[in-house]
Amino acid sequence: MVQRVTEVVGISKKGFADAAANAVETASKTVRGMKWFRASEFEGRVENGKVVEYHATVRIYFDYEGKE
Repeated sequence: MVQRVTEVVGISKKGFADAAANAVETASKTVRGMKWFRASEFEGRVENGKVVEYHATVRIYFDYEGKE
């Protein structure tokens, strides 16, 4: 088996877990055969000393559907 990897960034106002879930759910609309993911980076945006947005960089692994 061969898998491909794509990297996306999910964003949420609730937290890092929600940002990662948003990334996977959004990618699932166009990526077939998704098997697993790895959240590798966590960042956020701060306004007036408060966290207002969470970002999670997620690598999504899916089956390769190349021509044989």
